[in-house]
Amino acid sequence: MGELIELTDVEKVFDVRRKTGFMRREKRQVRAVDGISFTISRGEMVGYIGPNGAGKSTTIKMLTGILTPSGGRLRVAGIDPAGQRTRLSQRIGVVFGQRTTLWWDLPLKDSYRLMHRMYRIPDDRFAANMARCVELLDLGELLDVPVRQLSLGQRMRGDIAAALLHDPEVLYLDEPTIGLDVVSKSRVREFLRDLNAENGTTVLLTTHDLTDIEQLCKRVMVIDHGRLMYDGALAGLHEVGESERTLVVDLEHEMPPVRTDLARVVKVEGPRQWLAFPASMSAAPLVAQLAAEYPLLDLSVREPDIEAVIAKMYAGGTGGATGARLG
Repeated sequence: MGELIELTDVEKVFDVRRKTGFMRREKRQVRAVDGISFTISRGEMVGYIGPNGAGKSTTIKMLTGILTPSGGRLRVAGIDPAGQRTRLSQRIGVVFGQRTTLWWDLPLKDSYRLMHRMYRIPDDRFAANMARCVELLDLGELLDVPVRQLSLGQRMRGDIAAALLHDPEVLYLDEPTIGLDVVSKSRVREFLRDLNAENGTTVLLTTHDLTDIEQLCKRVMVIDHGRLMYDGALAGLHEVGESERTLVVDLEHEMPPVRTDLARVVKVEGPRQWLAFPASMSAAPLVAQLAAEYPLLDLSVREPDIEAVIAKMYAGGTGGATGARLG
């Protein structure tokens, strides 16, 4: 498959000046990205998450060539983004959250026509990509509407389509489902899954909607204070964060808290009891023990909340660095 994105000890340091008195200013350095190294293979869908100011946006801007690294080595499809930004633009697509790439006063379709010319997309390829995006992202009724009149959710769908018209190898997405209702979010996620499966498009996704990560990405990277705290399978994140699953048990009648060495009772409400156990552990031995010793009517297993796992990682300071932060 090959590695499409390569970062080795990449840093980004900003010089920040602040007023310290009358006619006096102090200069200090803020390390927004602090020695990050990772690779992303062709066709991967990777979640890149962290709190505001962790360094996510700075990383994406270096990957697109908007910012030049202060140190380290960075390559996308073998290209130095900052040194060959125009060449790289033909191979990447970008959706930057609440910053649109569309022309504000033009109808949506006119923005697409301009991109058709800017990227020199062959007519048949443009028509096919346009038709697919319009259908799957439900843009048909929006094509004649000026971008400034679109809602945030409508504009986000329009931006996703714009980023894909030239068939990029890599797609950077920053909050792609912001402002969307539940149905529209589902449609966008399905579209991205199909895009990855059919075209092999590599996707790097940053989002605060962790359901996006859970439904789209098998691999996740967690960044804080400009450093990687975690890089691996989504399932492994629960082990690092020491997360717990919950077994909800309905007994035939109200009873004292069940006794077991495999879990701890966290709540009792009438005949219903909630038991917490490590997310890395199978529920089968616990269920077997309870079924043998207690009068069960029903039970269900609740998976851990990934947002709570990450919050616990931040609180524990895992891998965190000291100093100021920039996004």
